Parts: sequence; structure tokens; C-alpha cells
Amino acid sequence: MTIRILGAGVMGLAIATELSARGHAVELVDPQPAPGPHACSWWAGGMLAPYCERESAEEPVERHGLAAIDWWHRHTGCVSHTGTLVLTLSRDRGELTRFARRSRGHQAVDGAAIAALEPDLGGRFTAGLFYPDEAHLSPRTALSELRRRLAARGVAFHLTPPAPTPELSIDARGLAARDALPDLRGVRGEMLVLRCPEVSLSRPVRLLHPRIPLYVVPRGDGIFMLGATMIESDRRGVVTARSLLELLSAAYALHPAFGEAEVLETGADARPAFPDNLPRLRRRGATLFANGLYRHGFLLSPAVATMAADHLETGILPEFMDEVSQ
Repeated sequence: MTIRILGAGVMGLAIATELSARGHAVELVDPQPAPGPHACSWWAGGMLAPYCERESAEEPVERHGLAAIDWWHRHTGCVSHTGTLVLTLSRDRGELTRFARRSRGHQAVDGAAIAALEPDLGGRFTAGLFYPDEAHLSPRTALSELRRRLAARGVAFHLTPPAPTPELSIDARGLAARDALPDLRGVRGEMLVLRCPEVSLSRPVRLLHPRIPLYVVPRGDGIFMLGATMIESDRRGVVTARSLLELLSAAYALHPAFGEAEVLETGADARPAFPDNLPRLRRRGATLFANGLYRHGFLLSPAVATMAADHLETGILPEFMDEVSQ
């Protein structure tokens, strides 16, 4: 039996990877021939930061996110294990205290330790938090590597569903699946990519702010990804002037050299989310829906993929699966 997966974003590729690694025959259907800006996961930060995300997320995000780091390393080999540095301006020191209280896995660092971790930030910050067990990856590289490895295993990719209709399909179309999942909503995230050779960072840096927290993820060669907003909207492809201004202002506060950076790219997309911001598996006859990764696409897609494969093989109802099919 061939299992057909609809959608080749991070969810579809993760499920295909898990199933094919277990020896199942898999085919993917996506209207686009390769990963690209049409996919929500293309615009992700790629931070594998379960401890940091726990500050505002439910417990499963931390638990499954920790396992995701090894999954991505095993299936792509492109994970950087350099941790996460969390900082705040002096006037916002209370934000750092709150963040520390709501998360674990961190070490308090002073100005000297910050300078040792990130020399270009030396002398600019006097206190922060370092999460040594977190990691990050380049989403675009990771998606392309998953697809490359799947093709090498003989997994077929189709632009349109071929005949005949398979006995079982998995719907991983993201927000496009609202035609079947009416409780799915969009949460827009906006980001930009800068080139700033004057700044060198070895790991993601989060700058806490009461209004718009910033994260900066190094991509190498003086290129950085800045993001990201969380706006209750399904409007895609539009970066607002206000968000652009706030992201750039926060980057300038992190290091003034970002004020002279070259803006290479801006992007926005709507993340699919359910009301509680946790993913779901739903079985309806011959179709298994996998959706609702919210802002945790790279953290939670391995767990959802594993649960989907376990369900198909054993019939069990895993943690993220609705008990009653609709």
C-alpha cells in the first residue's frame, strides 16, 4: 500500500521521512516542484529552542521539542548545537527575570560571559540567560535536504494527484486545509533577512522587549534572519510598515551596526493554528489530517510525524490525536 501525503511543507516532508524510514511506500503531492516561498515553513526562524519556547507555550512544546533536535540532526545533518542567548536592555531587566522564571535549562550570564559567548556584543549587555542545550538550523537547507533524501530513497513527488486514489492519504496542507478543518486559523509571522558583515554571531540571540521581542538567527557570511511577529491574521505575503520599523529598531538596539545593514529580503506568511496552539491529528475515513503547528513547525513536526506513523502501524491514539474522528 502506498501512502499519499498532500503538502510538502515541513509537516508533509517530516511525515514522509518518518514513514519511509520505517519502510513504508510514500508519495507526496504538492503543486510546487520544490521548497520555496509558497510554504509557511520557508519563512521560519529554524530555532530549535524548546526551553525558550516554554516561556509562552504549553509543556508538550518543550518535551517534544527536545527530541526534535536529535530528529533533525539525524535526518538532515544540518543542525548547529550552539545554544541560545537571551538578552534585554537595562530598562527592560524585569523581562529577563520573568523569562527566567517561566523557563528552565538556562544559565545566568554576566557581561564578561556574554562577551565570551558573543564578542561583538561585549560591553553592550550586563546580564542575560544562556540555554546551552538548544540548537538551530536553516529551514530552507533543512527542507531541501529532507526532499533530497526522500527522492534518493525513491519517494515520488507529484504536482497533481495521480490515479488511482490510494487506500490511505495524509492531509498536511497547512492553512489550505481549512476547507476540511474549520477550527483552523491563521497567525501571521513577518520576518526580514539582513546582510551585516560588521556583526558576527555564533548562535540565535533573543532580545526581550515588552512589546515586540526580537530574535536574530545567524545564517553565515554576515547574513541574519530577524523575526518574527505574531498577528492574528490569515493575510499572507505582506510585511507591514509598523512591523518592519519595530524589527529594525530592535535589531539596532542589539547592535548599532544593524542600522547600516542591507535588507536582502522581507517575508510574511500565516501559520496554521488550532485554538490551543497545539497540533492535531484527525482521522476521517481514509484520510488522516496533520495540522496546526502554529509557530512550532520545526519543533513539533517530528513528534507529529512519529505519532502519525505509530497510529497507522498500530491504531493507537497518540497524544496529539483527537479521540473521536469527525
